[in-house]
Amino acid sequence: MAVNAARVESLRDNINRPTRVISYPKNPDGTPVYTSEFFGENVFHLQQIAKALPKPAYASFLKQMRGRQALETTHLLEEGSIGVVAKPWTVPQTGTTAEKHDAFLTLKSTYTAAGEETTAIDAFSGSQLLQAEPDASSFPSGGMRSTFEARGYTVWDTTSP
Repeated sequence: MAVNAARVESLRDNINRPTRVISYPKNPDGTPVYTSEFFGENVFHLQQIAKALPKPAYASFLKQMRGRQALETTHLLEEGSIGVVAKPWTVPQTGTTAEKHDAFLTLKSTYTAAGEETTAIDAFSGSQLLQAEPDASSFPSGGMRSTFEARGYTVWDTTSP
């Protein structure tokens, strides 16, 4: 199949894809919950890390975050996955297409005595539409191609909520 024909076929498949039905969390009064209200809900954040790790391990972790030393992460990852359904997310290197999704969230970091806290702020600026990375150079390649040979297409899915 010629490259142009493959691209047209890919676009045709995208257009004919069935519409997704997404159930968003709602407040008791039926209004939608803002993304910033539930962002990071299932994240193993610094307060949980401080409770889960022995004090010396947590101190070592904080030093590593500040770039001052290496860290053995096995204990940390084990503790982080206890009591939560946690899965690592990987993209198989199959030679087929992959998707990269960007969200219109701004992250704000606040430093407290307990450490850094990151919160999400719902924000949208038209300039964010122009910041896409159409060359797909950040996709993992598994050594299959050089970065300069990477190619991707930026498509705004207007049917997406």
